[in-house]
Amino acid sequence: MSDKRSVEAGAVSFGERLANSQVFAALFRDGMALVEETASYLDGPGRQESKKLERSAALVYATESMRLTTRLMQLASWLLLHRAVKEGEMTLAQASKEKAKVRLASCEPGDVQSIALLPQKLRELIARSVKLQAEVRRLDATMYAAPPVKVTASNPVERQLGLLRAAFESEA
Repeated sequence: MSDKRSVEAGAVSFGERLANSQVFAALFRDGMALVEETASYLDGPGRQESKKLERSAALVYATESMRLTTRLMQLASWLLLHRAVKEGEMTLAQASKEKAKVRLASCEPGDVQSIALLPQKLRELIARSVKLQAEVRRLDATMYAAPPVKVTASNPVERQLGLLRAAFESEA
């Protein structure tokens, strides 16, 4: 095998390296902690706070809490897929096929005026989830960016060797 082919065969995917990076580990840890924190809030204090809201604000609360949980479920799905890549349970190509089911751009929060009607803690969770969504989308775009176009510089010695091989092969 030529040196060029051995280098290509041993090439490491940037996306797989990124999935194994400290950046991903921190994002995974923060994302899953946010999922847990949100679930605890919505099942406990959030439920109590929602009962104290006026009818219009309660409707916004229901809508935004649903959007928040949907957003976090999509982000958790993406994070778990890429943790599987990190753990060697699947390849980046397999994760890429599965991630097609994940919607990183869905469930944007409602308008600012409606959000202002919500309890402070829920507004904070929504803002943190939107920030996490942006970070995951940025990492996703980096991991799945098209590989750079390979530019091969012509090697004059290689060209001459090729001409010599062609000349001697045609005489044999």
